[in-house]
Amino acid sequence: MSNHRIAARYTKSLIALAVERGELQAVYSDMQLLEQALQNRDLHLLMKSPIVAADKKLAVVKALFEGKVSALTLGYLQLLIRKGREAYLPEITREFFHQYRVIQRITSVRITSAAPLSDAVVAQIKQRIQASGLANENLEITTQIDPSLIGGFVLEFDDKRYDASLASRLAALKAEFSKNQYVREF
Repeated sequence: MSNHRIAARYTKSLIALAVERGELQAVYSDMQLLEQALQNRDLHLLMKSPIVAADKKLAVVKALFEGKVSALTLGYLQLLIRKGREAYLPEITREFFHQYRVIQRITSVRITSAAPLSDAVVAQIKQRIQASGLANENLEITTQIDPSLIGGFVLEFDDKRYDASLASRLAALKAEFSKNQYVREF
């Protein structure tokens, strides 16, 4: 079975149980904490290691997360370790965030601009996306800066990309001129 299918199945179970118990927001916060903790190389390698015994991994997880995450999340982590699925934790956290966004009807939007955008401009872009009806009503917007765009911005969400950058317009103009349509023959 592929990593993605394993992650999807385990995530689906966790989300269903969290929704049933009314703890989805708490589990979401726990998964954010877990994702940050897995950035630690030592913890990441420990979870991936087939050599370290499950009881040692359980002890580490209990020491790190007991009292910091909900009982549901801690029990879930212990289940993953007992089932030998702890190596898939990075994939499971990514899949959790994906499924969470689907359930909460959140669309992730990335705006890449040549220069930092003001809050007013971001709010205006958000308003236009919502008015277009192309995305869910809840938007999660991230911005990044890419000076190579020269000016304008690139907007990406779902499988859509709107490129309003000066660099792309200049590239299109260059391609048009390279076709030599403007050379007059005598």
